[in-house]
Amino acid sequence: MNLSDSQTAGDVPRRISAMEAVLHHLRGAIERGDYAVGDKLPSEAELCRRLEVSRPVLREALRALQTMGLTVSRTGKGTFVVSDGAVADPTFGDYAASDLLEVRRHVEIPVAGYAAVRRTPEDLDQLTHLLERMEQETDTTAWVAMDSLFHLAVAQAARNPVFRRVIEEIRDALARQSAFLNELGGRREQSNREHRAIVEALVDSSEHDAVEAMRHHLARVETTLTTIVRPQHRTTPSTEDEDHA
Repeated sequence: MNLSDSQTAGDVPRRISAMEAVLHHLRGAIERGDYAVGDKLPSEAELCRRLEVSRPVLREALRALQTMGLTVSRTGKGTFVVSDGAVADPTFGDYAASDLLEVRRHVEIPVAGYAAVRRTPEDLDQLTHLLERMEQETDTTAWVAMDSLFHLAVAQAARNPVFRRVIEEIRDALARQSAFLNELGGRREQSNREHRAIVEALVDSSEHDAVEAMRHHLARVETTLTTIVRPQHRTTPSTEDEDHA
């Protein structure tokens, strides 16, 4: 498959990944009705052959389709289409995206404020070190792991163990959501900038700036998620689509 440019939430063209290209193709085929509700998708081997991608790339795209609510995987039977339009509220692990965002707004925003006035030099060292590693990291899996650690470290800096326990509880869901947003929304560099604003507010002991930086960060997460799950524009299939449908 040929990779093509996509638009980020800020309307800046970016080069999409092989996984995004596969997802775009399969999602488009489902939304056009090439694969109707109830249909079984071709086998992984067949899709890899048709789309000329590796199995790991294909599997990531299939997982994204499931997260969007378009398909379901049945062990030993394959992947089946269950909807011709992405759900507005995808699920990450045990939690719906809307539930995660609601909890994060009510927990992480005030937590950032508490962290700004309670953080220790050790907290700042840990957060700064994590931030520097994240800004240099190019592997999505490694970056996502550090993203979870970053939010845990902010909660730790608030010096209330209950806050950290809440973040621990949703950590797996946050990691799944983070991977989803970074693969499909090109969020990594933007997240790094937002994380840096949070750390700078903590360094300055500015409760107001920390709260606003975290509020902005979560707002951008929500905007990107909404952009991804919004139905694709239905266009005339390209020659490539016809060849692979």
